[in-house]
Amino acid sequence: MMMKSRMLRYVRRVCKGIALSCCASLLVASKAPNTLERVKASGELVVLSQNGPTTYYEDASGNPTGFEYGMLRAFAEELGVKLVIRDVHDLDEMFNQLRDPEGGAHFAAAGLTVTPERREQVRFTPSYFEIRQQVIYRVGEQRPRKTSDLEGKKVAVIAGSAHAEEMKKLSARYTELDWEEVSDVDAMELVEMVQEGKYNYAIVDSNAYAVHRGLYPNTAIAFNLTQFQPVSWAFPQSDDDSLYRSARRFMLRANTNGMIAQLREEFFGHVSDLNVGGAKAFAKRSRERLPQWRGTMQKVAGQYNLDWHLLAALSYQESYWNPRARSRTGVRGLMMLTLNTAKDLGVNRLNPEESIEGGARYIVQIRNKLPDRIREPDRTWMALAAYNVGYGHLEDARVLTERMGGNPDLWPDVREHLPLLAKRQYYKTTKHGYARGWEPVTYVQNIRHYQALLSWSSRIEEQRLAAANDDNGGILAENSPVKSEASAAPAL
Repeated sequence: MMMKSRMLRYVRRVCKGIALSCCASLLVASKAPNTLERVKASGELVVLSQNGPTTYYEDASGNPTGFEYGMLRAFAEELGVKLVIRDVHDLDEMFNQLRDPEGGAHFAAAGLTVTPERREQVRFTPSYFEIRQQVIYRVGEQRPRKTSDLEGKKVAVIAGSAHAEEMKKLSARYTELDWEEVSDVDAMELVEMVQEGKYNYAIVDSNAYAVHRGLYPNTAIAFNLTQFQPVSWAFPQSDDDSLYRSARRFMLRANTNGMIAQLREEFFGHVSDLNVGGAKAFAKRSRERLPQWRGTMQKVAGQYNLDWHLLAALSYQESYWNPRARSRTGVRGLMMLTLNTAKDLGVNRLNPEESIEGGARYIVQIRNKLPDRIREPDRTWMALAAYNVGYGHLEDARVLTERMGGNPDLWPDVREHLPLLAKRQYYKTTKHGYARGWEPVTYVQNIRHYQALLSWSSRIEEQRLAAANDDNGGILAENSPVKSEASAAPAL
């Protein structure tokens, strides 16, 4: 009997243990997955952004690219998911969607400035960039030099932007400020409005203006409205911070492992200080000279697998698209070939079409001559430097770069050491001796800047044509990554 009682107690303990175990299993099974787990399970990372030069856009091959896109793609790859970008042109709508728990967006990445007002609505990752808000005015008009000079004038800002927040704060002190929040526009459209005289001034981010100021030669920076402000990704306020913490770790690494610096060089390294006179000349020649050679450049670029904007930028840097150009050293034509180079290529350098073809073939030959381990875009920038200063001098600079601890296969490192070819203590140790090493640095910088201006101008032109076609009953291509309204800029 005692044995039977013990057996019953044992069975009860076992059953109780099983029951507790089952309950624990059910509790674990019923626990909802967190945001990070849901992202990985769905296989998609949904990000709100804005199509534009400082965020993401379509390159010459029709593929998405851009500074913001480069970071987003790297983060999505780290999570092992596909990146899905939702283009939201209006900032107020972007923040509304971000706060909507049913909206389906995981975070926003659109060059968003961190402000106290926004911190109350969302949470930000560590900063990956810094900008200043700048006042843009029309050249020829009286230049404002301080905030009080804006009073009584028409000032434009993007609706829902950090610029609008800044103007609201300033209005408490400067009661005569007359400013307007403009919806469905980007920074460059505001700048164009200033150039056309629709507004006296516009407030835009410094990086946005720097990238394409050459498109607006009749505008300039009046003064900086703010000090440097951080730019970050914005996440919704939530008790579930799993994805946010992952993004925070990613951003901290990106700031220390060189990824941010590399992207900044790739997408903003071309920005040069194109003065008002240079910008006006570029715009004028783009209208009056480039159309004559554009078709040939596009055809030749296609033959040699080049971006025609790069070929056009190279030609502009060399000759300002003047087929009769001639330098003091004897180089001539649209592509400013030397007599010996023209003979080696078998072209008449004074024939514009032959000059364009010869120049394209020559730059490809130089690019192919470089070691295979040098990757793009460094390969192209080094080829351009050699086009200017000579292949031997470029190789000398690469040797100096490696000798001094740099990477001879990276353009930013080689660019840093090229000017040393003009200093005796360095060039006396090289194979090819002295060279005006600072010139190819400026040369490549200018070409990159001209290429970016031409490329963005072409993209704007295509968007405008598509918009006009759409207004007339046409249909925009469904696979176009640019779904916002066309960004405005003066036709080049």
